[in-house]
Amino acid sequence: MKAIRTKYSPPTDTRGSRIVATAEGGARPWRISIPYSHSGEEHREAAIAMCAKMGWHGTLVEGGLPDGSVAWVFVDKSDAVTV
Repeated sequence: MKAIRTKYSPPTDTRGSRIVATAEGGARPWRISIPYSHSGEEHREAAIAMCAKMGWHGTLVEGGLPDGSVAWVFVDKSDAVTV
């Protein structure tokens, strides 16, 4: 199963606000960032950008984490559990 985490990153002296997407893989996590566009869809856009970069395809499901970040996981019937 693949998972992507997206998180808001505030502006610094040299960079504007952005959404950072990370996914585990290999020796270190994969990471991309996109500018914060105030569209309300930034987390979704960052997750889709990560999928495009990695060549991943499938159905993503969004969920929130206590630290304010957003988690995205791929779901298919073999991964699903009915409770």
